[in-house]
Amino acid sequence: MVLTIDIGNTRIKGAVFEGDILVECFVFEKKELQKKIEKSFEKYQKTSDLVIASVGNIEKQDFLVFENRVKVHFMTHNDVFPFVNKYETPHTLGIDRMVLAAGAVLKYPKQNRLVIDAGTCVTYDFIDAQDNYLGGAITPGLQLRYKVLNDHTSKLPLLDLKMPEGIIGASTEESIHSGVVNGLVFEIDGFIEKYKQLSLNFIIILTGGDTDFLAKRLKNTIFANSNFLLESLNQTFQYKIKND
Repeated sequence: MVLTIDIGNTRIKGAVFEGDILVECFVFEKKELQKKIEKSFEKYQKTSDLVIASVGNIEKQDFLVFENRVKVHFMTHNDVFPFVNKYETPHTLGIDRMVLAAGAVLKYPKQNRLVIDAGTCVTYDFIDAQDNYLGGAITPGLQLRYKVLNDHTSKLPLLDLKMPEGIIGASTEESIHSGVVNGLVFEIDGFIEKYKQLSLNFIIILTGGDTDFLAKRLKNTIFANSNFLLESLNQTFQYKIKND
């Protein structure tokens, strides 16, 4: 069994896999890291590998304490990936984006793929049918947009995520909700339409913490899977074992 850990900018997600089957998924805060991993090992005593992908600020030593129990693997740019990285600055490409691209290649072979990860930031990653990673875009996510409006103005309040009643906000709060939520929905649909001009046939994978909230509001047909990064991390690890 494999325990995968995705350390994002805001939270940490973990998942236990037996082969390709996702057995359990959980979310926790940084302060709970070792306790959650210990609990997972106690529950799934056949766990043999701990696989980590991180864009957050977590010390490697926090995971290396488990080396006496399992094999610890940190995904890095030096690992084997099932695509050709044509990013102009390949070593600046986030490991989370690389894992998502790898998962898209392995799960949807010989297709053009657009992966949209809606978390703290929204990232767009395009991998063509010849398995070339070409790049994408990075924009602020929903929570970050709310926070920026509050941080950089003197009077706009910090609001919790809420679906606006319509496009016209009849109050300051409704105007913020309309701008943040509708703005991101329009953005994502707009990006998809532009990608359609570049490639008529491609699949769209939406993932990240805001997947469920956004999926039903997009006009384009997508594959929505909030656990796609964790699944991709497991698949990329299995690919690495076979191709090292």
